[in-house]
Order: sequence, then structure tokens, then C-alpha cells
Amino acid sequence: MAFHEQLSAAVDGQRGTAAADRLCEACVTLLGVDAAAISLVLEGAATGTLGASGTLARECDELQFTLGEGPCLDSVRHRSAVLAVDLADPAEVRWPVYRPAMLDLRIRGVFAMPLLVAGEHVGALDLFRAEPGEIHGEQLAGAIAAAEIAGIPLLDLLDTDLRAAVDDPRSDAWAELNALSRVEVSQATGMLVAQLGIDPAEALLRLRAHAYADGRSASDVARDILERRLRLEAH
Repeated sequence: MAFHEQLSAAVDGQRGTAAADRLCEACVTLLGVDAAAISLVLEGAATGTLGASGTLARECDELQFTLGEGPCLDSVRHRSAVLAVDLADPAEVRWPVYRPAMLDLRIRGVFAMPLLVAGEHVGALDLFRAEPGEIHGEQLAGAIAAAEIAGIPLLDLLDTDLRAAVDDPRSDAWAELNALSRVEVSQATGMLVAQLGIDPAEALLRLRAHAYADGRSASDVARDILERRLRLEAH
């Protein structure tokens, strides 16, 4: 059975985020990688994780948001696959902050395939591998097929939320998509703007820098700010 059929079979009967998770798990099984995630990207920023094969995949994806750089962002920006066969190679100079963070997680290879929905590049399928090496031939074809299939769970969510909004005007429209996005980071950024008297871009940078310095995710730091367990000081 070809990779496309196997990947499609893996998500058969599933919808939304469940289908996205199953697709990522199938990528790990079929494509010879150690983790896989589907990133959502809006206006140049990684805004959420649609699906993941496990905890490691979610951590790798979250790092791209926390650090503001990584293969999924480049893949959407350039509208093409991004392949890094060995992050430990001295000649690999992309992602000066993300790269060492990934090496700390013992990830050597990263591959991102853009996710196209309704003519728009809205995210990427990210594959992570502990061992260095190229992804080519049938594996590369399988990764491209998986990125194509990944658009289906996102369309499911859009359809579900749109129907809910139409059927009940009082519903929380786009609830599931909003749940996927890192809305707490946006809220915490707004708090920092008010508290420190800085612009939103600097506030987000400060939040991300604090998260990186503490070895935590931006989402975790944002929750601490919102729950007033953490207050960043003005410089």
C-alpha cells in the first residue's frame, strides 16, 4: 500500500484534532522519524499546534513559537519544504537559537512541509529525527502526502465551528480553533503592555526571552503572568 493510502487509512473515521494526532503518529511509524507535529502559522508566527505524535513533538513545536524561529515558520514564509539533515553540522547556520535548543532535546534532523488550505499557506507538517540524515525518495513523497492530508482536520474544525456559529448565535464561535491557539500569550502580552508601558512587539519579545532564559515554554510563562505568579520588571 502506498504511503498516501496508509496515511489516509490512519485518520479514517477521525475528525479534527483527533485526526491530526493520528496523522502525526502515522508519520512516525511510516516515515522513519521520531516525532511529528502540525503547526498553525498566522501572520508569520506559530500560533498553535493542530496535532502531535506525543509530548516531544509538542515541545519541539512550542519552541518555534517561544523562540520565534524554526523550520515551520520558514516553510510557510517561503512556501516550500525546509529540510535540515543535521543540526549539529557547523555549516548549518539557520535558527541560531532554535538549533541548539533542539540539540538539547537530542534532535538532529528537522523537516517541514507547508500546509496549504484554500490556496493559503496556514501551517506546516514538522518531522523530527534523533539521527542525522536526509529524507528522500519514498519518505519525502510520504511527507508531502501527509502535509496534503493535514489540511483535512483543519477544514473539519473550520466547518464545525462555522456550523456552531450559524446554528447558535450565542455560541463561542471558533471555540476549538481558539483553544488550539496560544491565546494566553496574547493576553499576557497585553498585560505587559499596560504594566511596563512598552509596545506589543517588545512585550512579546520580553515574554519569549524570559521563557527561553528559564528553559520554559512561552505558554507556561504567559499563564504565570496572567495568574499573577510572575511579574516582569521594567528595564
